Amino acid sequence: MSQKTDFDVLVIGAGISGVNAGYRLSTRCPGKTFAILEARAQMGGTWDLFRYPGIRSDSDMFTLGFPFRPWNGQHAIADGASIREYIIDTAREVGIDRYIRFSHRVERATWSSDNGTGPGWTIEVLRGDTGEKLVFTCRFLFMCTGYYDYAGGYIPDFPGLDRYRGRVVHPQKWTDDIDYENKRVIVIGSGATAVGLVPVVAQKARHVTMLQRSPTYMMSFPGIDPMSRFVDSRAMRVRNVGLNQAVFMLCRRFPTQAKKVLIGRVKKQLQDDVDVTTHFTPRYNPWDQRLCLVRDGDLFTAINEGKVDVVTDQIDTFTEKGLRVRSGRELEADLVVTATGLKMLMLGGIPIIVDNKKVEVSETTMYKSAMLSGIPNMAMVLGYVNASWTLRADLTCEYVCRVLNEMERNGYRTAIPELRPNDVLDTGGSIFPLASGYVDRARSALPRQGTKRPWRNVHGYLGDMMTLRYRAVDDGVLKMAR
Repeated sequence: MSQKTDFDVLVIGAGISGVNAGYRLSTRCPGKTFAILEARAQMGGTWDLFRYPGIRSDSDMFTLGFPFRPWNGQHAIADGASIREYIIDTAREVGIDRYIRFSHRVERATWSSDNGTGPGWTIEVLRGDTGEKLVFTCRFLFMCTGYYDYAGGYIPDFPGLDRYRGRVVHPQKWTDDIDYENKRVIVIGSGATAVGLVPVVAQKARHVTMLQRSPTYMMSFPGIDPMSRFVDSRAMRVRNVGLNQAVFMLCRRFPTQAKKVLIGRVKKQLQDDVDVTTHFTPRYNPWDQRLCLVRDGDLFTAINEGKVDVVTDQIDTFTEKGLRVRSGRELEADLVVTATGLKMLMLGGIPIIVDNKKVEVSETTMYKSAMLSGIPNMAMVLGYVNASWTLRADLTCEYVCRVLNEMERNGYRTAIPELRPNDVLDTGGSIFPLASGYVDRARSALPRQGTKRPWRNVHGYLGDMMTLRYRAVDDGVLKMAR
């Protein structure tokens, strides 16, 4: 790739969203110049960062895959390495890999309404491989950085942790030298990470204990969807979009019945001596937090075989040999894995400066789940938490292309979402409709939302499709000027 540093569009991040953005820009805005800046040395984003045993998709691959290059793998729930290779192969096949500049970490993004040549962004970059500092410029900035901190996950302040003689690791920091063969392992947590990791570690470990503070809703899902043998990938995508949305809506509308069904299905897959009420009956309603998919019921199989036990309790303190829980029981372990969640980080933590004023993301409001109020010529991808990330990522990429083409047709140089006097903010809500710990911890740093569209972040694919794909770009809220 040439050393050009001035572009129409800069995409930040080369994970699923960044590759998706590159493809849409190349096909729908063929006259626009763009580059993709990636802080890491390779593409893949989440699927390159996480390398712990059992890392896999927490939604089906027919909807997580790209619509322009459907997933044709055998497994509906795929492992991380397969997803990473799929992203790399897609970028290569559609010609997006040549637009990516690796080891380019964005350290600051500054907008000037008049920088001598007209309005635009100045992007300060540090090359991780050479230490060189670079400056890029662009007319439009597209943030495809995800929503969590790549530097490290969340670990609570556990009492007595410094006394423990074994090894403690967060799955986000997993390395190849971590040995768990024939070892006693404690995995703290019961979310998607723990559900994927525990049964795989149990295949080699002496024993695994999944220690959870409270239960999570779980649902067994076939690794290979039988329907995929008879229906092509695109049809599977349509079918699963509808099915996933229906399940979410039914859980929200009929929580008591949904709870009974979900717990009943778990009970059928476990032996009678497993206390389902204590270990698999959450205190909240279905989809107040994410529903965990158990591929082929492997976690339940490991429990039935005695390789895994579940302890529902709170940690009192770590000890030299393991940890003690509130009930007084001491759990010994050679390795403790803290599958305790993520740290949310909007816009990759990149400082955003607009006309010499630093933007506080928490003081902005999301517009069409794609832009932020008061920030000109910038969009971001924020996927679903109740469905596959890629579904809204692709809609957002299409929408950005529509905005760029609208600006081109009318000679507009800026596009800024602006709140109107009659727009009402949802002061008690969140852009994420979940009560999960990682959302609660980050609530004060998240963008706001309004009480209705286009300012409300509604996690519904069909509604977003109408808003982002079909409704007018020039809606009176997105202020565009020459």
